[in-house]
Amino acid sequence: MVTGMLGDHARAALADTRFADVRWVDETGSTNADLLALAAAEPALDGVVLVADHQTAGRGRLGRAWSAPPGSSLLCSTLVHPELPLERLHLVTIAAAVAASDACEAIAGVRPRLKWPNDLLVAGVDGTDRKVAGILAESVVRDGEVQALVVGMGLNVNWPAELPDDLAAIATSLNHHAGHDIDREALLTAHLQGLDRIMGVLDTSEGRAALLRRSRELSATIGREVRVETSKVSVTGVAVDVSDDGHLRLDLDGEVISVAAGDVVHLRPTDPS
Repeated sequence: MVTGMLGDHARAALADTRFADVRWVDETGSTNADLLALAAAEPALDGVVLVADHQTAGRGRLGRAWSAPPGSSLLCSTLVHPELPLERLHLVTIAAAVAASDACEAIAGVRPRLKWPNDLLVAGVDGTDRKVAGILAESVVRDGEVQALVVGMGLNVNWPAELPDDLAAIATSLNHHAGHDIDREALLTAHLQGLDRIMGVLDTSEGRAALLRRSRELSATIGREVRVETSKVSVTGVAVDVSDDGHLRLDLDGEVISVAAGDVVHLRPTDPS
């Protein structure tokens, strides 16, 4: 019986969206790196989606490695040309996170929450949040201007029951919570359909307000004591809100500051600040 190639169903379902060009490969170094190179070579391309069953050089924030067993994760990147000023480009990362959370609930029956600015978390049986996905956005800059944006996601979908020792306490996979394997292509399709809808109104004040409202509703960071590490400083406080421009609002003993970018650590009572 001929069942078709991976990506065929997604391409058909996404034909009327900006993400109709789905390219699915067995293996590559990094889907983000591939699309960054493609954008540099063909500046007019928009909406290309690259999915890999396995990455040999996957990357997360701050240059961290991202690895997964072949076929176990949804490893995908999208190439987009958002009609947004530079100071709002980070909203695309938030849009991708919200769309991914919605897709996980729709397809797997699992609702991840958002760790600002780019991670998706699911609580383990012990109540501890574990990372199920990470999102990395990288810009294509030409003559000092951002010409395109590549948004990559690594989402743990069908991992073995026993995770490696270095990941067991910090990571999880959708199938561990759903109780069965998940269709990665259906998950990709739902994610991109949601992202297409959000991006379709992201250049409007109403669309941005709706996105940030959803990000607050799904936040695993608001209300938590956190440590935020930036390229210059490390500060500890209580995350009190996500501002109307998508920045994290921190209460530092009565002084509320806004953080535009940084690496967030959710602190527990026993963690050093």
